[in-house]
Amino acid sequence: MADGSVTRRGVIVGVAGGVALSTPLARAEEATPQQRAPGLLPVTLRVNGETLHLEIDPRTSLLDALRETAGMTGTKKGCDRGACGACTVHLDDRRIVSCLTLAVRCQGKQIRTIDGLAPEGHLHPVQAAFMDHDGFQCGYCTPGQIMSAVALIKEGHAGSDDEIREWMSGNICRCGAYPNIVAAVRHAASAEG
Repeated sequence: MADGSVTRRGVIVGVAGGVALSTPLARAEEATPQQRAPGLLPVTLRVNGETLHLEIDPRTSLLDALRETAGMTGTKKGCDRGACGACTVHLDDRRIVSCLTLAVRCQGKQIRTIDGLAPEGHLHPVQAAFMDHDGFQCGYCTPGQIMSAVALIKEGHAGSDDEIREWMSGNICRCGAYPNIVAAVRHAASAEG
């Protein structure tokens, strides 16, 4: 407006511009040499205790960076919309759906996937419980189910079958193995307690 008053559009444009300039994405753009492929950004991710140096499109999800760029296919792509939980990983010890998380926002954070859950070839107690209780059928959702189960046990949300069902509700099993999943989580929680 000509009178100098503040408009809604002006505030939105100003805030969006400020956020864009303060993101790690913008700082990485300034600090990197021109040798990289056009449109790609260098990203350093700490996954399962290892440092990965990747060049990715800034719009790449953490799921796609893990699966497509780093070749870590243990984490599964289900709906690609954050609704099924198949892509659940831990980011700084909190469970997230990696399909809705931008990889560039994960720099400097610890990422744990199903691939790093059982070091040295020994099953994690939750993995063993899933095996013992047939907590899977086709197995496609199992990595996300297990990562959620590990987190909910650590969070202290495995006090009852109803509580387990509630805290696992973001993970869908199309085969319907829910009773076995709950039994597996209950067993793993009692073994840790």
